[in-house]
Amino acid sequence: MHAAVSQSVDVEIRSVRRNKQNWKKTSRDIGTAVEVVRTIPTTSLADVGPVTFELDEVTPRARSERIGRVVNLVVAVLALVVLSPLMLLVALAIKLTSRGPIFYRQTRVGLDRRSRRHSSHERRRHDHGGKVFEMYKFRTMRADAEIDGRAVWAQKGDPRVTPIGRILRRARIDELPQLYNVIRGEMNVVGPRPERPTIFARLRADIPEYHMRQRVKPGITGWAQINQAYDACVDDVRRKVRYDLEYLQRQGLVEDLRIMSLTLPVMLFRRGGW
Repeated sequence: MHAAVSQSVDVEIRSVRRNKQNWKKTSRDIGTAVEVVRTIPTTSLADVGPVTFELDEVTPRARSERIGRVVNLVVAVLALVVLSPLMLLVALAIKLTSRGPIFYRQTRVGLDRRSRRHSSHERRRHDHGGKVFEMYKFRTMRADAEIDGRAVWAQKGDPRVTPIGRILRRARIDELPQLYNVIRGEMNVVGPRPERPTIFARLRADIPEYHMRQRVKPGITGWAQINQAYDACVDDVRRKVRYDLEYLQRQGLVEDLRIMSLTLPVMLFRRGGW
């Protein structure tokens, strides 16, 4: 469990008991609230040295995988049927405005099933942190955006993004082809966003709790995407990980439907995309 800092006027640093019944949470807490040690006015945070937390393991809330799979499959198929006219228009716009393929494929890191088996026996030649898969997106950048094949973080105002691609990214429409990944069983509609293996390796080294988010299937949308814009640096990812781990502890059908309903306003009003 990652201890998170409260978003109240004063920042409270607390410690949590392992007994979940003794937890004290508020809706304004990003993560876990805990025994108050000291209160620091936000105006004096610059004078406070780095605070270290003892990292606990986060176990996903139990849920029926069979029911979850059926719900994700039904939602993905219905969404593809309803959104197919929009996706055809997007495909046509991409084809007419820039050279290159309509769809863009990337290798991403998915579910780490070893965390469920609790086994120390490792059969993989290389530990990617989860099962890798090919994720699909509408192409939003020039075809030569990564000539050397090296993963590069997209930045705000990235010159590699095409004019149509900028619109797609702001509205998160470029993610719609991942409904196919949901049908294939590689992703869920809701879950932590999957990352590329090279970037995953860096984030796992920089953020000790990062690997825990792989304990559930990655998703097209998620609690982190509802609450925060695209990430452009490690600090942005660190904040998103707090939301991802919070989702792991609350995951379930009702929570997934709630996040799906909150995703629509994000898309319609282009909140957080660039």
